[in-house]
Amino acid sequence: MKILITGGAGFIGGNLCRRLLAEPAITQVRVIDDLSGGTRDALDGLNVEFHHGSILDQDVLGAAGDGVDAIVHLAALGSVPRSVSNPVASHEANATGTLRVLETARANGNAHVVLASSSSVYGANPTMPKAEHLQLMPMSPYAVSKVATEQYAIAYAKCYDLPVLPFRFFNVFGPGQRPGHVYAAVVPVFLEAALTGKPLPINGDGLQSRDFTYVGTVVDTLTQAILERVTSGPTNLAFGTRTTLLELVSVMEEILGTTLSIERREPRPGDVRHSQASNDELRKHFPGVQPVDLRNGIDATVRWMQEYLEVQG
Repeated sequence: MKILITGGAGFIGGNLCRRLLAEPAITQVRVIDDLSGGTRDALDGLNVEFHHGSILDQDVLGAAGDGVDAIVHLAALGSVPRSVSNPVASHEANATGTLRVLETARANGNAHVVLASSSSVYGANPTMPKAEHLQLMPMSPYAVSKVATEQYAIAYAKCYDLPVLPFRFFNVFGPGQRPGHVYAAVVPVFLEAALTGKPLPINGDGLQSRDFTYVGTVVDTLTQAILERVTSGPTNLAFGTRTTLLELVSVMEEILGTTLSIERREPRPGDVRHSQASNDELRKHFPGVQPVDLRNGIDATVRWMQEYLEVQG
């Protein structure tokens, strides 16, 4: 099988490349990435065919997708705050970009497409846990663009019989997720601060909760979806946990053996208060998947972050 990963030089993409290359059935892994968020370092030592460019560039995307059997579509402009600052850029990368990826799959014999959507699509819907049948109530341009991502996939499945599987990711974390930029995710931001003696920045009261999902579990599931050509409507890729940011800090304190200081900041517009997945649909399609618990996942991430910061100097 020949696989194309869009955004393959990013955090999840780099981990997925390593996982796919361990599979005998995968004969080639290709990556397209404009390196606006990812880095070539994420692919160091990996036998992948790299295409430098945007999924909005039809020539580059067409070359990268030529003859592939499946596409894992991870490329996106992430971050709710970034989408609030620049909604047009989020729409173009995430909605229009997805459309171009789906067209590429259709042009290559209806290649199987596994897509990354987001828990942010549930938005203001207060029902917990978040099940796939719930009304979507997005609260940010980013969330709207992810609704478009999955709805375009479903439309292509119905109109063109394209095999698709949109996954709704919930706060993926783990080794390879870098800090050091304004839109960095909460786990690397907290760990960098903790390991460099700075206060951990918390927006709001810290009681907002998230369903943290370890990247190893995510890439195992994506790999199984590709190998078994699983198709479905939108499916949560998380396991029904619910951890507040203050509880996350406590887990880090336990692992590091120290008390961490906190810097309180104003709440961010567009942020969802609580997030917790129903995993019934996921278990139906992937009954054997075994999630890594939060403590073990944070422990592995701490070790990676220590090495990363040492290399960075």
